[in-house]
Order: sequence, then structure tokens, then C-alpha cells
Amino acid sequence: MKLIIIHQNKDSQANNNSCTTTLNQDNASASELLRFAFCSEPFNDIAVSCFNHDASTRGNSDVIAIPQSWAAQAEVTKTTGFWRRAAMNGRPKRVYYNQACLPASLLATKSAKPNSWLIVLNGRFVTRINHQELYKILARLRADIVAVNVLTQLQAASEKAIVTPQRHLVGFRRFYNDLIQPAPLPSDWPHCLFIRTEVLNKLFMSNTLSLNFSEFVDNCFSNSLTLRSFNVGGTILDLGTEEGLLGLLVTNPNIYKSSYSTTNNGFHRQVTGAEGVTVSPDAKLFGKILFGRNVCVERNAIVIGPVIIGNDVKISSGAVVRTSIIDSGVSLSNEQLVQNRVLISQIPKQKKVLRQLAASRTCKKTGQIGMPYSVGPRNHIVTSQSLNVYNFRTWPKCSYVRFLKRIADIVAAIIVLVLFAPIMPFVVLAIKLNSSGPVFFGDERQGLHGKTFKCLKFRTMLPGADKLQDRLRRINQVDGPQFRIENDPRTSAVGRFLRDTHIDEIPQFVNVLLGQMSIVGPRPSPEAENTLCPYWRDARLSVRPGITGLWQICRTRRPTKDFQEWIYYDIEYVRKLSLKLDLWVCWKTAKKLIHNFISQF
Repeated sequence: MKLIIIHQNKDSQANNNSCTTTLNQDNASASELLRFAFCSEPFNDIAVSCFNHDASTRGNSDVIAIPQSWAAQAEVTKTTGFWRRAAMNGRPKRVYYNQACLPASLLATKSAKPNSWLIVLNGRFVTRINHQELYKILARLRADIVAVNVLTQLQAASEKAIVTPQRHLVGFRRFYNDLIQPAPLPSDWPHCLFIRTEVLNKLFMSNTLSLNFSEFVDNCFSNSLTLRSFNVGGTILDLGTEEGLLGLLVTNPNIYKSSYSTTNNGFHRQVTGAEGVTVSPDAKLFGKILFGRNVCVERNAIVIGPVIIGNDVKISSGAVVRTSIIDSGVSLSNEQLVQNRVLISQIPKQKKVLRQLAASRTCKKTGQIGMPYSVGPRNHIVTSQSLNVYNFRTWPKCSYVRFLKRIADIVAAIIVLVLFAPIMPFVVLAIKLNSSGPVFFGDERQGLHGKTFKCLKFRTMLPGADKLQDRLRRINQVDGPQFRIENDPRTSAVGRFLRDTHIDEIPQFVNVLLGQMSIVGPRPSPEAENTLCPYWRDARLSVRPGITGLWQICRTRRPTKDFQEWIYYDIEYVRKLSLKLDLWVCWKTAKKLIHNFISQF
């Protein structure tokens, strides 16, 4: 059996639960968004169905508990849409509760199987986790009640920064599978609560189940029940926020199951629920759109899916709707832009629409398209994981990093290439006489903002050396995705001299002239290495990679520490980037080069 509870005025949960993103929202707006999600057509169909993604927990005894104060609005949709279909199928059963408790009659478990669980879901949060692994733990766990919260940081292919008590970076730990970790008991209702059906009768006080979590926990302890708590890796959407509702719109594959296709002025249109919908022949519809009843789309309006439009909505001439949710009864004015928004009829929108229009005009002037969830009436925390974008550091156009540093790179590169021009022919001749193959070697690396380029060097290895790397990886002497061994057998005699004196890197000054590299910056690395380190990749790719850098002059080459130092010094360079730091790195590099060159003789 599954019980879904929509907690009223529980906006503080976004801050109390450690697994959620901190939001800057007022309580009323979050409550209104939840009310909209579960009481408005046609979005209530989606909001409820999203809790049925785990087939092992579906059943005809499922119950969804809604605040009594929402009953008037909820009953309007009860005879139509999802609730009508759900009633025909016998699930879920809708009940109403006051602010204090749920009646015990909801949780009748006469037919419950031995060792079965009542699953209590927090209706504000939609989660996706590895249920099979969790159920394996529950099967061998000796506990009466288990609280589960979802942490995105514990997902597979994620990283955790490891720091000392003084907040110094030690390294990064990468997770290849979703983790399940023991955790302290939460202070408020968790995302999911598993209760053994055998102990349900002990939890009822005066035939009711308290919705105050502190009282619930006290009741458990007073009845000698065993409580455990876990944090589980997975994804989470907060339906009390605009970002969460839009995330559900984009990620839920079940929204458009009954869609049909047609064409309009040569454009593909895919819409559903088109009962009483009027669409002008001059309107343009793209992608997947879910219509409510009695919707009017006037001439020259543009609707770009995924979009959900409620009942009795009017989209006036020239209006543009993109990746948004529009509540019933909302009317859009002429040429209004609604992008990545949730428009609810109960919330005054005049000032918010003005801000949205101002932002859209800015986008039109700059030629940029607004990023998802970045424009709206509330402040949201936007992550690169949720939007699949990079979080590069930026600097003002006239700053040292974007202006003076580039000029200094060009001047320095020209000087170095001119000074070394007389010895270039001798280097080329030595390489050709020592081994067959090309003089230059170009390895594909990632530069500024991830743009790939050929990083040039004088060839120092024998032909086919790259094919031998996998065979030699078992004797790799550095940690992380790098590869390095002392006295590499693939290096030629001339190549060893060129490497020790760093003459092999002279062609990289051509990369500097082309704007692909800088004199000072992070180590240029290939995409294969960067993709293994997503969270610090964005920092190092915020600037051009360098011929030299902080890591090159500060590294210690300690066993199992080289990769950690590489991460640390690259991030430190981007964080503290300045003219003074670049001059200091150049001075240290010059001293090191002179010392290495003299030591060869």
C-alpha cells in the first residue's frame, strides 16, 4: 500500500531536508504551486501519475491525502480528467484531512501480506531512485520504520570534494553507482517513509495518524519501535517550486501518451486533449503540447512544446509560449512572451509579466535565448547537472583576463618564436635523423569553454607510441586519468633531451598566437580526462590552457597525490587569476627551465 501525503504549509521542508536545494520563496507561493499541481486540470493528471513510476509499489489500495482547505477546488476536477479515470480503475483513493492528522480508517491493512511495508510519500517531492537496491536493504534490515531522503550528490557519475577541517582541498572521490548511506533521523517528513504494516496499530493516537513529524517520532519511541534513516542517491523535483514543475514537464514521458499528429502550414504539430480547442490557421505549433478544454490560440501565436495549457485559456495574437505551464483561465496579451514559466491564475502576475517582457526584450537585443528557469518571478538555484550546461567563470570584457592577458600572450609568443627561429631547423633535422615519422605531433585537447584544438609539440616518441599506452598502463606511476612513467620506453633519444629541456613545447606558442592557448593557464587535457572530472572541469575550462601553470611549478610528484595536486592547483589558478600571479608563475618557470637546461650538460 502507498500513501501520498500533500502537506499543507510545509514550505520549510525545502530548507529542513538536507537533500533539497535552498530556495528563496515565500510560503504562500509554494503552497499555491502545490495546490495548482494537484487540483488543476490537466496538470493534476501528471502530478499524481508521477508517483506511480515504481511498478512494485502500485496497487488498488493507494491513497492520496489532500488538505481539507483544497477540497472545493479539487472537487471541481474530481468528475473529470485523471480522477474520473482513476476512480474507474479503483486507484488512487482521494481523501481529505485537516491540518493535524489522518483518520486511521484510511490505513486498513487486513489484507496486508506479512513483512509488507506501508510506503508514505511526501507529495511535494518527486524522486527517482534505484528501488531494487533499496528493497534489498529493507529485506534484511531489522527496523520497524525507515526514513529515506534523496541526495543528488550520491548519484552515480558524481564527485565529492574531500577537504580537511581547515577547508583545504585534499581530493575528489568519484561515485560510479548510486550510493545508499546511513543518516541521522530527519527533523521533518522525509521524501519516503517505510512502515511495517504489523506496527501500524501502535502508531495511531485516538484512531488518527499525526502529521506532525516530531509527534510521530515521539509516538514511535514511546511504543518501542525501531527507526532507521538513510540517504539515497537519485534525482528530485520539488513541486512547490516553479523549477520543479517545469522539470516534471520536461522529464515525464507519460504526459503525451495519447497524442496525435497533424500539420499546420507545413509545421509538425503534436497535441493532446484538444476538446473544444480553437487554433487559428496562422498560428504555429511545434513539439508536444497538452491542451485542456476550450482553449483559443489566435493568429500568429507561437507555441513551442513541451507545453501544458489548462482549460479556458486564451493565447492572443502574436504571443509566444515556450516550455511553460499555463493554468486554467489565464489570458495572454498580444505579443506576450512566456518562456520557462508557470502561470497560475490565483497569483497576481502584472509585475511579474512586466519583468518577463523586459527580460525577453534584453534577449532579443543581445540575440541570446533565455536559459531554462533563469527568467521568472522567483529566485532559483540553477545547476549545470539539472540544465546540462557548463558553469564557466566569467570576467568583464575590459578586465585583465579577457583583454590585457590576451595582448601579453600575443607579444610573448611572437618574441619566443623569433628567438627560437634560428635553432628550429636543427631540432627538425635531429628528429628526422633519429627516427622516422612526422616532426610535429598534434594531440587533441580541450581549450576555452571546451572547444577542441590540436596541441602542437615536437615529436618526442617513436611512431605508434600511442598504441602502446594501454599495454603500459599497468605500470602507470601517477593516479587519476593521467599517464606517466619514468624512462618511458616509447621516447626516442632526441625526444628525451627535448622533453628534459622543454624545447618540445616551443610549437605551442603557435597555439597561443591562434588564441587556443595562453602562456600561463591550466594544463591542456583531452576530453577523456575532463569528462571524468565534471565538477572541476568547468573551472579549468573557464580560461585558455597554458604552456606553463601553477601546477607545473608547484607539483611534488608524490605517489597517489599527483592527480589531487593537479586538481587543486588548476582550481586555485582560476580562482586567484591576476597579473601578479601570472608574472610569478613566469618567473618560477624561467628559473626552472634554466636549471633543467644547465643540468643536461
